[in-house]
Amino acid sequence: MSDSAADGGIGSGAGDGTRAVRAGLPEPVKYEPTLPGPVFAAHFHLPGEATGPYKYGRDENPTWTHLERAIGELEAPGRDDVETLVFASGMAAISSVLFSQLRAGDTVVLPDDGYQVLPLVREQLEAYGIEVRTAPTGGDAQLDLLDGAKLLWIETPSNPGLDVCDVRRLAEAAHTRGALVAVDNTLASPLGQRPLELGADFSVASGTKQLTGHGDVLLGYVAGSDASAMAAVRRWRKVVGAIPGPMEAWLAHRSIATLQLRVDRQNATALTLAQVLRERADVTGLRYPGLPDDPSYKIASQQMRRYGCVVSFTLPTRTRAERFLDALRLVDDATSFGGVRSTAERRGRWGGDAVPEGFVRLSVGAEDPEDLVADVLRALDESAR
Repeated sequence: MSDSAADGGIGSGAGDGTRAVRAGLPEPVKYEPTLPGPVFAAHFHLPGEATGPYKYGRDENPTWTHLERAIGELEAPGRDDVETLVFASGMAAISSVLFSQLRAGDTVVLPDDGYQVLPLVREQLEAYGIEVRTAPTGGDAQLDLLDGAKLLWIETPSNPGLDVCDVRRLAEAAHTRGALVAVDNTLASPLGQRPLELGADFSVASGTKQLTGHGDVLLGYVAGSDASAMAAVRRWRKVVGAIPGPMEAWLAHRSIATLQLRVDRQNATALTLAQVLRERADVTGLRYPGLPDDPSYKIASQQMRRYGCVVSFTLPTRTRAERFLDALRLVDDATSFGGVRSTAERRGRWGGDAVPEGFVRLSVGAEDPEDLVADVLRALDESAR
């Protein structure tokens, strides 16, 4: 199949904006909407043999199909061997890969500085008789734990510390040892990084974040090119029933049309904010992969197309961080990231991350850069009094 046929006629050489606004759209039909509305159906007409594409609402839905095609066109432009499956949440997508690929007696390598729910996942894996090994994201430390592993789980950039590892290097090493590789691509988004092109078997993400970008949808997805592995992921979704509602799927697809606009604005402002914060004596531990002096910059520049919308830093004390967050006017104190409205939180309040008490994760939204920077600087000054 040609590139243009594989990705809905867009062509693998199209720009990100063109791809985003047209991703997953069906062939035009006279007098029909360009993006059909959500299909609300628990079941479909099914006379005779069950051979059609849509049979039961837990297995397939036309609204999912459009969204899955759209995400696939962003994660792997021009490829017809990549399957994408959408889920009810990012954690549903993560769980589908881990629990569909691993069995009692297997070994999995996880990051020890990743998403704060991973320790709970580890407990469940170990309860099922699966050995879990962990190492930091930075410095490709997971390399040393790959012998005998069935699956390597990478999160790059890591959340919330923003460390980056070499996906190509880790994937090659894992495959040499017979292990599958999954990359959590949530923080980068498919416009920032394409894990399948870097050698991963699975690209997994929470669509709740920057992909949909409005803070009104819970969604997750898995994209992969190994037919057998993806069949197992699909079977897990069917067994568990971790499916998105059609309205959520439709909202997500609609939101993807503005992804490139949002991402470029958020990334540019995030870099501007990071450059300003670098000059503050009361800000320590500043991390943003797009800063030339950031420890992750070199490898991030080799494998990422954009550096993301999240900036992290540490204020001297828990109290100072809380005063800072309370003083912000254009930034919501909320736990998610990637939305059009900037958010920030003192990450230590959840207790699952090994971060200082004054550690702040700030997600840059689509506000005017000068307004956001001014708000952050004012809040820093007020919180210091």
